[in-house]
Amino acid sequence: MKNTLKTLLVLVVFVTASAFTTAGTGYDIGDIATDFELENIDGTMVSMADYNDAKGFIIVFTCNTCPYAVAYEDRVEALNKKYAAKGYPVIAIMPNNTDVKPGDNMAAMKARAKAKGFTFPYVMDKGQKIYPQYGATKTPHVYILQKSKNGPQVKYIGAIDDNYQDASAVTKTYAEDAVNALLNGKEVSETKTRAIGCSIKV
Repeated sequence: MKNTLKTLLVLVVFVTASAFTTAGTGYDIGDIATDFELENIDGTMVSMADYNDAKGFIIVFTCNTCPYAVAYEDRVEALNKKYAAKGYPVIAIMPNNTDVKPGDNMAAMKARAKAKGFTFPYVMDKGQKIYPQYGATKTPHVYILQKSKNGPQVKYIGAIDDNYQDASAVTKTYAEDAVNALLNGKEVSETKTRAIGCSIKV
């Protein structure tokens, strides 16, 4: 009986510690994001350092196979078309393990980007090293960064808007609102929202 109680206690402590560790990982608002160098669908390597004229970035963790991510593809494209020229380009990062989700491999990414006419880089987080740094858990999951003297600073984390099912029914454009605030020299009013999507496959 004592051994059973001891085992249960150890399990409770382990699970509790794991929960807190998971919750505390990734970037928070105000953190400086580390740059990355990831392979794009055209074979080139992409990093934030490549964008000398950018004021910041709209980083979107997304993929081909998640219905939520697919539902947002046109809106991600619209964000890039609206804000890249203003200094906030989209960089889309595919974070899934392609052994688990072969429909997200590089060939599939290339085909999807061509079919949809993506105008932004669509890069692969090969080895799944970047998304844990950010703390991304869903596809899609958005991080809006603003360049600072110390590096790209996290200003917004969460969803693109409040209605993944119907773009015409959106009432809150979280990502747009955040970028507009930054472009106008203001603080982002809503810095965190809950990302809605599929879990990242490890």
